Formats: sequence, C-alpha cells, structure tokens
Amino acid sequence: MTAELVRGQNHTLPQTRLEIRVSAGSPVVAGATLGDENGTVRGAEWIAHPGAHRLPGLEVSRQAAAGHRLAVDLEALPDEVHRVTVLLALPTGVGGPTRFGATAAPFVAVTGLDGTEIATFTLTGLDAESAVSALELYRRQGAWKVRAVGQGYAAGLAEMLADQGLAAGAAELAASIQEAVARSLARSVAPPPPRTPEGDRVRHTSGPLDPHPPTAPQPQPTAHPPTVHQPTAPQSATHPPTAPQPQVPAHPSAVPQPAAPAHPPTGTDPGTPTAPAAPTAGGPINYAHPRRQHAAPPPPPPAAPPAEPGQAPQPVAGDATGWSMDERLYNQIWGMFEDLARAAAAYRSAVDFAESRMGQELDRSLSDPRNRIGGTGDRAREEARAKRDELIARAREVLDRDLAQLAAEAAVVEPALPAAYAGWDNPVWHAHRIPMELPMALRIGDLHLPERTDLRIPLLVRLPLERGIWVDSGRTASEAAALMDTDRLRRLAMETAVLHAARLLAVYPPGEFSVHVIDPAGSAAGSLAPLVDAGVLAGPPAPGPGGVASVLAHLTRRVDLVQMAVRAGAADALPPDLDTGEQLLVVNDFPHGFDDRAVTQLRYLADEGPSVGVHLLMVADREDASAYGPVLDPLWRSLLRITPVADNHLADPWVGHAWTYEPPATPPGSRVLEQVLAAVTAARRAAGH
Repeated sequence: MTAELVRGQNHTLPQTRLEIRVSAGSPVVAGATLGDENGTVRGAEWIAHPGAHRLPGLEVSRQAAAGHRLAVDLEALPDEVHRVTVLLALPTGVGGPTRFGATAAPFVAVTGLDGTEIATFTLTGLDAESAVSALELYRRQGAWKVRAVGQGYAAGLAEMLADQGLAAGAAELAASIQEAVARSLARSVAPPPPRTPEGDRVRHTSGPLDPHPPTAPQPQPTAHPPTVHQPTAPQSATHPPTAPQPQVPAHPSAVPQPAAPAHPPTGTDPGTPTAPAAPTAGGPINYAHPRRQHAAPPPPPPAAPPAEPGQAPQPVAGDATGWSMDERLYNQIWGMFEDLARAAAAYRSAVDFAESRMGQELDRSLSDPRNRIGGTGDRAREEARAKRDELIARAREVLDRDLAQLAAEAAVVEPALPAAYAGWDNPVWHAHRIPMELPMALRIGDLHLPERTDLRIPLLVRLPLERGIWVDSGRTASEAAALMDTDRLRRLAMETAVLHAARLLAVYPPGEFSVHVIDPAGSAAGSLAPLVDAGVLAGPPAPGPGGVASVLAHLTRRVDLVQMAVRAGAADALPPDLDTGEQLLVVNDFPHGFDDRAVTQLRYLADEGPSVGVHLLMVADREDASAYGPVLDPLWRSLLRITPVADNHLADPWVGHAWTYEPPATPPGSRVLEQVLAAVTAARRAAGH
C-alpha cells in the first residue's frame, strides 16, 4: 500500500531504483542535492539541477515544468553519499507565481520503475517560500528510507543551498540555475505522455527544428501546468496525471492530462496498455493504471526519403518510438503539441524582445537633448522601428517555416489515426468495429493557437481515465458562452457529454464499460435520446432525488467493495452480481436533486472512483452549486474542465500558452453517432452481454 506521509514522517524503501514524481500548479524547477553522513553538501558537484542534470545514480529535469520525473538509483550513488534531498523552486523572471502560497500545493510521489507508488507527500502550508526541500532519501543502518520534509525558504534557492551546507557560492549557483532555466539551455523533459527508453521522441528530419530566431531570447515557462490546466480550477492538487493528460489543465493530472509530468530516459513503464483485469479466483483485481512490458520498443517506421537541399523532409505518420502504431501516433501527437507550443513561444518572445529593444533605443535617443531638435529624433524613431520590424519579420519567417512543417505533418497524421484518436468527421468511424483491447488514449477535442487557427492538435487523455470530466454549462465559462441563451448552452453541454460517453463506449471491449445517467428533472431527454434509443445505458436515466440516491448508492457500494477486495487480495469474495467493468456516471443539472448526503457521495466517487474504475462526467454550472460554498471546491478541482463551445481556458505544460479548446462535434447531417452506437449494441449482443 502507498504510504501517505506528513511532515517529518518516514517510510522504508523496498527497492533502490526509483522515480520521484513531482506535480505542481505552475512550472517549478526540480533538483536534488547529495549529502554525506552529516547531511552536508560538499560542493556544487554534489548538486543536480537544470544546468547539470546528471550525477552518478541521479538524473533530474532540465527545465522548469509543472510535472517532473526524477530518476534515482541508490546503489549507483558514491559510497560517501548518505542522503538525497529533492528540491523545488519557483523560476524567477517569468511572470509566474513568486511564492508557493500563491499556487496549489505541490505533490511528490516516490514510485518504483513500474509506476507503483511507494510513498506520497503533499506540501501544504507553504506561504512566502519560493524554494522548498520536499523530501529526502537517507541511508540508515544499511537500509534506505524516505522522509517528508517540506522545509520552505522565503529567500529562495540561495538560502536553501546554504542551509544544506554549501559553504561558499550558494548565491552564484542559485543564480546560474535560474539562468539555465531562463535561457532554456536544454529542452524540457516530457509532459504527461509516457517516454520510451530512448527518451525523447524521434523525428525523421534532415536536422532539428530551431524555433528560436537568433536574435530572440529563448522562451521561458509561464505560470500554468501540464498537464493541461484550467485557470478557474487549476490542475494542481491531485495525484499526478502521468497526463495533460492537456493538462488541461487541484492536483495536476493531464493534458489533459493533459496532463501530467516529465519523464527521464530511465524508469519508464513502456508497452501497450491493457484493460483492467477481471477478477480471478484467489487473485486481486488490478484496477491500477495499466503498466506495460519492460522490453525495448521496435524502431519507428522507416523515414521518408531525404528531401532535396533547402526543402523540408516529408512527414511520416507514426514518426515516434513505441510498441505499437497507436503508441507511436500518441507520442507523435504529443511531440507536435510541444513543437507548436515552443515555436509560438519563441515567436512571441522575439516580438516582446523587439518591442523592448525599440523602447530602450528610443529612450536612449530621446534622453539626449541634442536629439530633440531638427530631424534627429525622427530619424532615431524610424531606425528603431525598422530594427523592430526586421526582428519581427525574421521571427515570423522562422515561425511560418515551423508551422508549415507541422501543418504538413498534421495532414499526414490525421488520416492515419485510429478511431479512438480520430475526429468524428474521420472516415475511420464509418468502418469502426468495437475493439477487443482497450486503446491507449481517447480524443476529447482539439487545441489551437491564434498564430494559426487551422492547425489543430488532438487533445488526448489516457485510458482508463485518471480523473473525471466536467462539461461547464455556465454562461460565465467563456466569452462565447456569455453570448448564448442559457437553455441552448445547457443543451450543447449535454450533447457534448453524450458524444464523450458514446466514444468511450465505442473504444472499450464489449461488456467492459457501462454508462449510468442521473437526470433529476428529465431536462436532458432530447440530448440523451441516441444513448437511450440504442439501448447502451446500464439503465434508464435516473429521475428525481430518489433516482439520484439509488444510482449513487449503487456506485458507492461498488467502489467500497472493490477497494476492500483489492486491499485484501480477495477478488473471489466479491458478490457474483458485481459488475467489475469500468463505469461512467453522467450527471446532469448538478446539484438539482442532490441533498447533502448525495453531494458527499458524489465527492467520494470523484476522489476514490477512478482508481477502481468508476468515473464522473458532470454537466454543470458551478454557479448553480454556489450555495454549498467552498465545500465543493475539491470536487471541481478534481475534474478536467472542458467547455461545450470554443474557449481558451487550457494551458500546456511547457510554456503555459492559453490554448483554444474546440469541443468534439459530429458533421452536420451525419448519422455517425447512431452508426457507432449501433455497432456497440451489436458487439454486446455477439458477446452475450
């Protein structure tokens, strides 16, 4: 079982090859120090940080990010090392939070290489601190243990390094670490999507893309997470999404899952995901997020023939490492997502640099009284503007080149996507057959930036879902929503939820996914008609307070029983009528029909359900639940918020751009939804469900 530590508590480590996973509400710098038998850091060479990210037995992330994975091999540490302290610090000069009290509490987990959590620690109670010693691994009587520390430092990295015994140069080293982050000396480690043992995604190009114009400073991370993040409900307080999931952005999860965390080249859990194991006689049910085989992945498909000199290489679908084409495409999409984020960040940084430089030149020129007479001042202004325009033009040229290459890649990748990754307008859905194995991820919409709105990046979340989804039906959700009629907006929100539920039903093997619906006032009857008519729901939509209580009691009982079976390793003790497949609860018009007990049960399902296969899909306006006050804040924060109309509320895990999210929609006049649901029904009948 996972040990949930509090400050000062320790726990024995059962193994020596570990990962330290960090999730935060905004980008943080992650590092680690080595200490001797007295806990003293003997010099700068005993510190792993973004400018020097590898030490014997230790590897840390190379840039600020909302999620990190640090690799530790305790047996490979030098003999004189008796302590490893994990450090977190807020990056300076990037416009983000300057103290941990202004962002969500960071979450740190010590895991095995297969992702199994050994110990976790949430760093609560921080306020003015800008750096913190999160936890330490220490050797005691030949055994290694982990201790939750949570010691913060208001004066930042320099004070923390000095406190650990760095006798001289603490301030200089702290400044060099922040400078390494600010200059982006190294590409950040990956966000929510998993890394392969090779580390970074493989791209078959004639040379690495350089999205940074030579005159522009490198982009710096801003104050948003990874996993994809929501400004109104930041993803910063749950267990890490290993997922931006876009991550879209309380505990981060996941760009969606995003949303999600950096991966070092070591300690990954590669392979092809499988569905949760059904109960077997005498064996526990495995409802943990699927782990993968530890075998080297096959190489990516052959690269396209080299392009002619001066021409961009031809893009290839599946141009990434992975165990299957689905995984290659998944990693490729996340790579495209990152490339677009960084290319746009470089361009915006170049524009800001050019504007700042022009302002400085004008200030210097006009501060000289001699330039205020005649045409000298006018010429200075013209020259400054010309230099600015030249810098911006050069940056735009680089951006256009990168956007053109990404657009060409998207044009090749989109038609090659499997149904789970494809949009509803993709022809793959017309020939879709219900799979016998669970896919790796699911598409829940598209993302784009204003630099090129037609270049869309699929927003993928890992399966099984690691957090619930909230379709925000409130008019305050976005500018577009504020202009819409309330009834129409709520209808659109429910239709969006139906599309998500249908897609989940279509990608799960027959009988391994059930959908329950709570519709207290019956207001969603029209939107739910496709699901009801196809007969794919576990039961009729539950009306009124009685229906709410009945469905919640059923699912709460299921969570309790499966949790007890998992903890006791007694799967054979489960009732024979218990459905051990994944369950989705669609809730409409919350909190209508909910009393205090029902609200408590819903919060319980949101917190405990995903780990044992029960997930929430809520359609709600947060303002409607305002009477409950802050008691529901953890519920909203635990869910991935999306909108039924386009809105720029999601942020990437690399530089924190505000991405415009486009919800899924079927083509006008198309009957693809009905066809897909009919295929679900036919597959269930054929399988005897």
